[in-house]
Amino acid sequence: MLPGDITHLTSFSRPTISPDGSAAVYAASRPDLRANRTVGQLWRIELRADATAAAPPRRLTRGLADAAPAFSPDGARLAFLRPDAQGRRQLQVIDARGGEPIVLTDLPLGVASFAWSPDGSRIAVLARVPERGRYGSVEGLGAAAESPRRITGPRWHANGVGYTLDRPAQVFVVRAADPQEEPLPPLAPHPTHELAPNPPIALAQLTDAAADHSALVFSADGTEVLAVRAEHAAAAGDQRREVVAITAPAAGSEAITAADLRGEEGSPARVRVVVPREAGLAVRGLASLPSGELALLASEPIDGRDDVAADQGIWLAPPDGGRAPRRLTAPESLLVGPGGSELVVLGEDLLLRTLSRGREHLTRVRPDGRTELVLGGNVVIEGADAVRVGEREIILAAAATPDSTGVLLAADAAGGPARVLVDAGEALRELAPPVLPEELEIIGRSGYPVHGWLALPPQPVDPASIPLILLIHGGPHAAYTVALFDEVQTLVEAGYAVVYGNPRGSAGYGRAHGRAVKGGFGTVDAEDVLDLLEAALARDARLDGERLGIMGGSYGGYLTAWIIGHDHRFSGAIVERGFLDPLSFQGTSDIGTSFGDQYIGTSAEDIHRQSAFAAAPAVRTPTLVIHSEQDLRCPLEQGTRYYSALQRAGVESEMLIFPGEDHELTRSGQPRHRVERFDAVLDWWKRQLG
Repeated sequence: MLPGDITHLTSFSRPTISPDGSAAVYAASRPDLRANRTVGQLWRIELRADATAAAPPRRLTRGLADAAPAFSPDGARLAFLRPDAQGRRQLQVIDARGGEPIVLTDLPLGVASFAWSPDGSRIAVLARVPERGRYGSVEGLGAAAESPRRITGPRWHANGVGYTLDRPAQVFVVRAADPQEEPLPPLAPHPTHELAPNPPIALAQLTDAAADHSALVFSADGTEVLAVRAEHAAAAGDQRREVVAITAPAAGSEAITAADLRGEEGSPARVRVVVPREAGLAVRGLASLPSGELALLASEPIDGRDDVAADQGIWLAPPDGGRAPRRLTAPESLLVGPGGSELVVLGEDLLLRTLSRGREHLTRVRPDGRTELVLGGNVVIEGADAVRVGEREIILAAAATPDSTGVLLAADAAGGPARVLVDAGEALRELAPPVLPEELEIIGRSGYPVHGWLALPPQPVDPASIPLILLIHGGPHAAYTVALFDEVQTLVEAGYAVVYGNPRGSAGYGRAHGRAVKGGFGTVDAEDVLDLLEAALARDARLDGERLGIMGGSYGGYLTAWIIGHDHRFSGAIVERGFLDPLSFQGTSDIGTSFGDQYIGTSAEDIHRQSAFAAAPAVRTPTLVIHSEQDLRCPLEQGTRYYSALQRAGVESEMLIFPGEDHELTRSGQPRHRVERFDAVLDWWKRQLG
């Protein structure tokens, strides 16, 4: 795979299935170099009764970047998000068979997510609301002329967003218009009469708290919208969240004012707390069950702050908030990835994605807490939906596999292997068949098992001497998976072997594995990745132990920088978007008040002992530092100060800074920047490894 081949990396969104099981819709998206952005549309596939495809999928929409489709409860309409002329994603509704959509919102910062009401008459919307005078809310007032921001709490910015305290994510409800309604033409001026204006779409703002809301769902009876709420003024490092229920106005209601939200004196407030912060839960997902209970995807942080390798599980809460939530699933029975999972209601059961040993599967949770595998194998599930039609169940999932970034799978009702309905990987396989890595399971020096993969170049320049690159993931509570990985494919195409794995600290191997690096960065994690490297060298005599590279991003950038400060065997290194100095990270990163405190500690001795920046004077390895200007997760100063320390130490070093990009450059950055980064990486390795 060459750098420019990222245009063939098509991925699928979470599918949505019509209530009668006759069709499914998903969004397909891919990087486009001509447009220099991710592009994509919605596709519809007709289904037979056994959930096999009745015909090839057909393109349903023709927008530039249509996303997040969701069928209405009656299956007649489809809601989705589409960027407007300013690039803001707005909510639109289309006839489920196709046609011209109706635009339901014109929100100044666009729509983040939405949820249908049970009766299909309304849609709850999550959107950031700008403080007046900011973000273009006053015409002619630019960012440089805005008033200063007064910050009083620990949460004030986020990677990929920027400032958050002056544009909190709030909850709205909008009437779900019917595409069959006659459109209202613009009014023509009348010479003698003043015409009443066309009625606007009824959009009601339901919250105005100084807090960010997330995870929208309607209550089972449709009278309330439920959301997770994180207050900006919460104590530093507090991971607990509350769940609130907001009275949902009927379809066609006028906009609600801030005074309405607080309720009249003596009358109940429109917003009530269902799960208080005092319950001690870090809530990440919600679902309304047919019984009326609320299902929570949540963990229980130690002392409300320590959520390292979180003990995520399913909790149940009564809708009236009358008693504390109860845990449904036993700890360790569900290993949910760090990105969380949607909760899919299927009758009385719940479906969610679970991570295990580099695979992400679909798991069913029964009402008694028992768990069953629904869709497994060598896949990484990225989103799923399910419906029950009579006695049959239809379960579909979007996934990635070792040779495709986008497949649509149907679970087999008899428990057999999943059926592939759509596979977007054919174009890349025809152009450059992906290398399938060899799975490794080794026992390290301390007797601890380490799991990973070794990928070899299909046509090495010198078959008897292949340079080897050690690749380290971010997190640390994240994981490399079996999914096709453009980083690995590009490196092996250029002639390098790549070894990569999931050392202690990673996700998908149990909570003890994930917490093993707490207070011990640069210890057992470094031991595990180096043991994996040595095992790869011992496994294949063609690998050249004199031409070794090491690279990683975020926490992987940290571990790369830490290792080259203590081990000088490598011919070159790439430190990318690294967490490098815990001391300055605390006051600059969007997670600075929690990440470093929990993983590293707060004492000067702990910070110095685990600081990769402190080890920079000992580096002897030629190093390329890569960072992005708008990275708020590992801010730019982490990279520039580390580079300056290397320069002061006389280390051969270079720095590459990407404008307009944040922490997600390698995953969702501008396609041209992604290609330019690959070109720079390959150029560096050519110079250092040959």
